Amino acid sequence: MTPPRHLSLRAAARIVAVLTILGVPAGAVWALLAPAVHVLVVAESRGVVLTTESLHRFDAVAIFSGIAIVLGVLSAVVVWGMRKSRGPGAVAALIVGSAAGAGVAALVGMGLAGLRYPKPEGSAVDTVVAVAPGLSTPLVLVAQPLAAALIYLLLVSLSPDDDLGVGDGERSVVAEEPATVDEGP
Repeated sequence: MTPPRHLSLRAAARIVAVLTILGVPAGAVWALLAPAVHVLVVAESRGVVLTTESLHRFDAVAIFSGIAIVLGVLSAVVVWGMRKSRGPGAVAALIVGSAAGAGVAALVGMGLAGLRYPKPEGSAVDTVVAVAPGLSTPLVLVAQPLAAALIYLLLVSLSPDDDLGVGDGERSVVAEEPATVDEGP
């Protein structure tokens, strides 16, 4: 049996960096897809969310979660495809990179949505204005690393090789010794 290989620090840093950078387009896609919340201005710097518009808070979270889950699944499959890097180091880099990517996606997405829908300050009373969507809970940041870890775990459990296929291609087969029967004296 071959000794276990460890993920190089350079490969782990590359995984984390790529997943962090992928948060930028993910956030931009979310900013384009998430619907604005329409607010009725009732006083200066004060607005009331219209009845059906409160559902858009859920829509924004659901769209972000969907993008994050897709990115987590795809990144786990890509990291699994890096045959020489499989193992605990790759999982750690995948989870850290996915968490960083989700954070970047949230920051970029909310920033771009804020640019798309400017603040309604100075709007006239009794007008309806569009307000930028937001993420109402920080728990959405867990979706991407959780999806990535679960898919990687699934791929590990489906691997027929003890070394996860990292070795030279030979499967390690444990030879069983024939059982001996003790017939006694």
